[in-house]
Amino acid sequence: MASNTPTHEQQLREKLRKIYALFEGATTLGEKNAAMAAIERLKTSLAALPKSDPMVEMQFKLPDRWQRRLFMALCRRYGLEPYRYKGQRFTSVTVKAPRLFVKETLWPEYLQLSEALDEYLNEATEKIIREELFRGASEMSKWV
Repeated sequence: MASNTPTHEQQLREKLRKIYALFEGATTLGEKNAAMAAIERLKTSLAALPKSDPMVEMQFKLPDRWQRRLFMALCRRYGLEPYRYKGQRFTSVTVKAPRLFVKETLWPEYLQLSEALDEYLNEATEKIIREELFRGASEMSKWV
């Protein structure tokens, strides 16, 4: 018999969706459509920003692949193209964007999503270790 209680993974996924929706302000289908339109307006206004807030090249050090993938996906979502110069470390991501946009929009959104992703990955890892390696929480607590 299936339980209707959400699993921890489902709860974390829902939390990620809520954080994403918070930035877009979307909780209903109509709001989601409006949010998509807002993203398009944001991309348009980003293109116009160089006149008031010129595009600057910024380099970010993101130590693990999950953080890099998340940051690069957010950049692309906003129409920015992340890149690396030849010889740059794999942990570096460079992007040209208006400084104010990065400071007020891109970076705060990245930080919140990164925190939620980190929590999700940590919980998934602990679950796998607990269920597959130790088969019991009491054994796990001695080692982890």
